[in-house]
Amino acid sequence: EIALDILLIGMTLIFLLVVATLQPFARYAGGDLPLVYLAALLVTLIPTTIGGLLSAIGIAGMDRLVRLNVIAKSGRAVEAAGDVHTLLLDKTGTITFGNRRCSALFKAPGVTTPELAHAALLASLADDTPEGKSIVEYLRALQPIDEPRRESLDVVPFSAETRLSGVNWQGVQYRKGAVDSVLNWLGLTRGEMPEVLAREVQQIAQSGGTPLLVATDGCLLGAIHLKDVIKPGIRERFSELRRMGIRTVMVTGDNPLTAAAIAAEAGVDDVIAEATPEKKLQRIRSEQADGKLVAMCGDGANDAPALAQADVGLAMNDGTQAAREAANLVDLDSDPTKLLDVVQVGKELLVTRGALTTFSIANDVAKYFAILPALFAGIYPQLGALNLMQLHSPQSAILSAIVFNALIIVALIPLALRGVRVQAADASSLLRRNLLIYGLGGIVAPFVGIKLIDLAMVALGLV
Repeated sequence: EIALDILLIGMTLIFLLVVATLQPFARYAGGDLPLVYLAALLVTLIPTTIGGLLSAIGIAGMDRLVRLNVIAKSGRAVEAAGDVHTLLLDKTGTITFGNRRCSALFKAPGVTTPELAHAALLASLADDTPEGKSIVEYLRALQPIDEPRRESLDVVPFSAETRLSGVNWQGVQYRKGAVDSVLNWLGLTRGEMPEVLAREVQQIAQSGGTPLLVATDGCLLGAIHLKDVIKPGIRERFSELRRMGIRTVMVTGDNPLTAAAIAAEAGVDDVIAEATPEKKLQRIRSEQADGKLVAMCGDGANDAPALAQADVGLAMNDGTQAAREAANLVDLDSDPTKLLDVVQVGKELLVTRGALTTFSIANDVAKYFAILPALFAGIYPQLGALNLMQLHSPQSAILSAIVFNALIIVALIPLALRGVRVQAADASSLLRRNLLIYGLGGIVAPFVGIKLIDLAMVALGLV
């Protein structure tokens, strides 16, 4: 936007200087140009076309977001979405369906299945997440288990820092959570995990599942296999973004093996495994330090710093108040995949503005060469050879240019509102396409339009 403002100001100054020098040239040749001609010429040359359409382009972008049920707090957020270089996407709900379900239990050596099932059930009874509920449902279907009343449990909630949860009951601590987190809670390392269980955990991770460990005081009991499914068509969408020069980064709390397996299946460019709010914020700042614009989505209070730091932050409507206040976009449907649509709208806005800017510049230059020969033909007869359009008179040339200038803005409003559709291509391909279509169109349109208006005014006896 700043670059466009500088360009428009620069062109205005250039055309102002050009028009200011025309009268001295005319007088040097013994002629004279009426001041009204010069004023009218300046009006037709300054870049009013793109200047008049910028508001329509911005309003159209905001309207497209509203149709997606996304509220933008500022037009700058929509524009920034078109310049985004890096997308930070949560795995759960964006890349996968997010309904990870318990599919199997794997017990450690010396532990019975009822012991593991009982501990896993207790550790999950107070877990109201979809994953926690699926574990409870799976265990209830597996075998009858005596369940304590929830009121009698001392609940230890999940947090992004500890990455484990559970309960304390009858003097015993029951925990489940990420592999490294549970091992740290037990005071163990991965090398101290039973070989059989370590192999099962690795196989779960390599298959794209999420392994959770179950433990009690000082005793590792086994693992839970949580299985998720990649959303259909997500790989193709990432390929399309890659062709447009946008890198995708998957953010997940899963261990590196699980994250790598899902990333390979989904086709993302990079992964942040075992992610914490601090890691997200650090990655955003790192990308921005390299001069890149970053977009991300989030819904929790711990996402608020990263949402505020990101150039485009999309908060879920059902998320926390802190997240909604930190973000510059809010999705009323609370659908994380909308971030991809927001970037698409931003790209369309950017390409539309670029296309119409190309047309406007070409249009202004073409008008200059269309009008000038007719204007100076009487003063410099040699310029008559350049008067290819054979306009009726200097008066009709100026009047036709002014009428054309007004009509072209009206004619381009539908294009500004509809937007230029973005095809999956790199920046150089889009530039060549815009130069060919809108640059060439901007050059041809004034010659054709001004000539037709000139003929019409002569036929109607207006000049």
